[in-house]
Amino acid sequence: MIEYHMTQEDAQYFADYFKKLGWHKPLSQLEAYIAEAQQGIRTNLVAKSNGLPVGYLTILWESDHLYFQERHIPEIKDLNVFPAERGKGFGKALLQAAEKYVFERSKTVGLGVGLTRDYAVAQILYVKQGYIPNGEGATSYHAPLEYGKTCQVDDDLVLWMVKHV
Repeated sequence: MIEYHMTQEDAQYFADYFKKLGWHKPLSQLEAYIAEAQQGIRTNLVAKSNGLPVGYLTILWESDHLYFQERHIPEIKDLNVFPAERGKGFGKALLQAAEKYVFERSKTVGLGVGLTRDYAVAQILYVKQGYIPNGEGATSYHAPLEYGKTCQVDDDLVLWMVKHV
């Protein structure tokens, strides 16, 4: 089941779970998502199984990525599904619910995906769901990579993708 809001209880559940995994997803970040949703800046979708949260994503209505800003493309951000719940369709359901919601307001939706193996499942999901690279190539901390230059390989090494209605 997909819910179109994240509660304080959901946020606490996610933060506790992520802490056990050793992931840096503090409660303060999730609380900021809730506050931004109340301001209309962001929409948070939560996947639940048997009444318990198992994953979420957010829609940032005005992206912090310049390419998307200039084109008024909403951005899907921070798709997370608990490792034990992967392969059960929660990521796909969250993504499809977000697209349905975005496409009521925009003809295009965007997202960024990391380039490391940690993001392989997401990379495959996005391609299968019809996302294509937006043509700007990979970036590191939102700056385009240049031939012959080096960059740090981390979560901010990203390929930006779009999907059109």
